[in-house]
Amino acid sequence: MLKLILYQKCFAEDIAVLVHQAISRIDCDVYSAEEKSAWSFAPRSRYHWHKRLTQSQTWLMIDVGSDSATTSCCGFINLETGYASRGYIDSLYVHPDYQGQGIAGRLYKALACWAKEQGYQMLSVDASVLSKPLFESVGFKLRHSSYQEKRGVVVMGYYMEKALA
Repeated sequence: MLKLILYQKCFAEDIAVLVHQAISRIDCDVYSAEEKSAWSFAPRSRYHWHKRLTQSQTWLMIDVGSDSATTSCCGFINLETGYASRGYIDSLYVHPDYQGQGIAGRLYKALACWAKEQGYQMLSVDASVLSKPLFESVGFKLRHSSYQEKRGVVVMGYYMEKALA
């Protein structure tokens, strides 16, 4: 059973592995092996993810097994809430085994509802080639291509925005 919750520290290790696996399993026709390795050459530490996700508003999709021992995080999204970066969607990842089940859309919907309730006027994101169609489908508009350098390799994406008013 899939359940949407706010971030909890106990899922930091799951998130570290999830992000690495999601990036590693991207088809090489989309991002090259060099780009994927630069983006995530190994899982980041649970400390890194815990620190990063507690500094933003974060939602998780967890898979609650028949017993609590099998509960794991299968996707997450986080929104920057600081003044300078307020409304920036920092991350959206879904574990490869759960992709194609509408999880990314459900995570985005929770984020957008919360942002509207908080009075956010605008959302923005540096979307990957894979996430760009999702963001377009919910009304984001392409502003320009974006290029992020990761470990000396430039990875292409798309800077997109959406007004919430």
